[in-house]
Amino acid sequence: MAEKLVIIMANTDPSNGEELGAPIFQATVAAAMEYEVEVICTATSGKLMKKGVAEKLVVKEGSPKTVYDFIKDAHEAGAKFFCCSPNLDLFDMGKDDLIPECSDIVGGAYLIEQVMEDDDVRVLTY
Repeated sequence: MAEKLVIIMANTDPSNGEELGAPIFQATVAAAMEYEVEVICTATSGKLMKKGVAEKLVVKEGSPKTVYDFIKDAHEAGAKFFCCSPNLDLFDMGKDDLIPECSDIVGGAYLIEQVMEDDDVRVLTY
């Protein structure tokens, strides 16, 4: 049985709030179930790791809970969030621009290694 879940948010567009709920909520649930959880935000989803972005987004129009609130919930449950290194240049971000819940910056090799070399990992992509 796998002990680690890697969630890759690559095709999830932050401008469409409905797309953001499932991966972050599933990260929260898996972490609460005591699985090791990593959420890797790459491509357009990398914007979520920039301070001020997720705070302005909601999953459902009219909801008082922001996407950043969901990220904080997942982080508090034990999920780790990572920003893919090309996002720094793509979205004009520095390490100081990242939300505190972002554990680190990772490159493509890290992602490939997690998927290909660890038999104890399951992967969900969004």
